[in-house]
Amino acid sequence: MAKFVLSTKTALKQYNTLKPYADLIAYSSKTNPAITPSLEKHSDSMFSIHFKAELGRVQDKSRVLYFAQAWSEEDVAQLISQGVRWVAVDNAEDLKTLLNHLDKNDVKINLLLRVRLKERTLKTERYYVFGMSSERVAELVHELRDHPKIEKLGIHSHRKTQNMAEWSLAYEFQRMFDESVMSKIDVVNIGGGLPSHYANTNKDVIQGVLGKIGNMKEYLNEHNCLLMLEPGRFISAPACTLVTNILQVHGSTVVVDASVYQGDTDAFVVPAKLLVEGELEKGEGQAFIIKGLTPCSMDLFRYRVYLDNPKKGDVLTFLNAGAYNFTTDFCDLPVLETVLE
Repeated sequence: MAKFVLSTKTALKQYNTLKPYADLIAYSSKTNPAITPSLEKHSDSMFSIHFKAELGRVQDKSRVLYFAQAWSEEDVAQLISQGVRWVAVDNAEDLKTLLNHLDKNDVKINLLLRVRLKERTLKTERYYVFGMSSERVAELVHELRDHPKIEKLGIHSHRKTQNMAEWSLAYEFQRMFDESVMSKIDVVNIGGGLPSHYANTNKDVIQGVLGKIGNMKEYLNEHNCLLMLEPGRFISAPACTLVTNILQVHGSTVVVDASVYQGDTDAFVVPAKLLVEGELEKGEGQAFIIKGLTPCSMDLFRYRVYLDNPKKGDVLTFLNAGAYNFTTDFCDLPVLETVLE
């Protein structure tokens, strides 16, 4: 039976790789929640959380950065009663709800205001752009800086996942916010989006991305401001392999005992194509299609991968398979087990 194998050691290695580039790191738990408990136990990571149900993965709620989304004062009260003290807000209504609760209760929180960044994707009507305008965020920074219930005040920004190019962070912030704003904030969360290595990406860009983040940290620290990073994919993708078994080989098609609908939905969303352990360079082996086990013609792990004589019964392992490996109920597919190593 196909399964995911999760390496805590690899997740921690990826987390520690980012430590020099950020003052605070909040792992994006939605990317792969199975990693969250191990990171809490073995690191000082914070955790970005979007739903109350996700909170059960984290024991120490003071390490949670909670993202508001159409919440009520009752929601705010419940979160604070559990120990949540970091919140991010991306619209006026959710901010109003939070401030109303703070005015009536003796509690202090850390607040991040999400700024809207221009989406530069060539595709249209695909991505919702979160956040308030930079002008409104600047006004709120001035209004809220001396609020008695707000300790750390900051700005949050985030681009889409697997961001390969849009990392001129310091330049963008200098254009959006003047010195009067920078002097009044304590932290900037630049979100996640750090890329991982897939068959259809260029791994050489990763060091360049880290260099740009380092430049941003230097810029912020010069303004006595902390840089918070919110990685998900960078930590979770390399930490997991998807171990499958070959059910059949016919012609140039390899059929495995798993489906992209069962744990590789990234193949549709990004799309990111998983590397195969031991795959060969073009011309060194035969080209195969790796097909999932459902009747859907889009159930493809790889359209072309070069392998050396794969056979029925062989194990075929996909690498960097840990990001957004959520399942669907298509064809009543079972949820694949995640095994810790």
